[in-house]
Amino acid sequence: MTSRVALLLVTLLPAALSTAAAQRPASAGSRVELHTLYDSSYQRLRRVWVYTPPGYDARRATPYPVIVAFDGSSYQDTMPLPRVLDSLAAGKYAPAFVALLVDDSAGAVRIADLGNAPRMATFLGSQLMPWLQRGWRVTRDPARVIVTGSSAGGVGAAFAAFARPDLFGNVWSQSGAFWRGANGSNGAPYEWLARKVRTAARQPIRFVLDVGALETHATLGGSGPVFIEATRRFRDALVTNGYSVSYTEVPNGNHGEEWWRPRLAVGIVELSAGWPKP
Repeated sequence: MTSRVALLLVTLLPAALSTAAAQRPASAGSRVELHTLYDSSYQRLRRVWVYTPPGYDARRATPYPVIVAFDGSSYQDTMPLPRVLDSLAAGKYAPAFVALLVDDSAGAVRIADLGNAPRMATFLGSQLMPWLQRGWRVTRDPARVIVTGSSAGGVGAAFAAFARPDLFGNVWSQSGAFWRGANGSNGAPYEWLARKVRTAARQPIRFVLDVGALETHATLGGSGPVFIEATRRFRDALVTNGYSVSYTEVPNGNHGEEWWRPRLAVGIVELSAGWPKP
């Protein structure tokens, strides 16, 4: 981070903040609305949820910053993003956000969405983000937009930002599956996105990356890259190319929501430090 004060805040942010938010009802003034859209890129119906904060003002002078989360159904309960955002805004840890939670289904359908998938970037850029911008008072400045996800959603968030840096200027990835190949492939050559970062021009994107310190398993039942090592190589590719990167290997952490959930707030605070909090 560039702000010493923001770094201190992240360091001191109570570890139980996300857990406490998960146990508390969402604020009376916040809303989560379900919408069903026809996804013209994948040619299927897709659910999305839009979170608006307490006191949301469609005519506010300053547009709201945005956070886009993949695996939108999970990010309402087991990864309680709306309640976390309520708590962060109430405590002045972060500005009030509008959040867009994207449903990615499960299994092979989910991987087709989230594994370095050009079609997902097309859907976000040509359809979903313009839809959000038309309907809600949200920023069009990518420097005030965060895209986030965990596991496949973590690599999906990074890919979306690389594909559309005009939309997404901040990536918060938790245990991102950076070992994957092109377009969600589970076969070699692995670590497609890291190789892309090494050879492509640097984009104006900031990264916060987490991985569990115990994610030392080889993927694909032992035949693929070691998970944490692939994450380290992705981090190294970013750093070598001059990106702003905050990287944490979570002590005793492994690959699951019980380790991601308590830190969900931390990446949001870190990336939004210094943004206006009207």
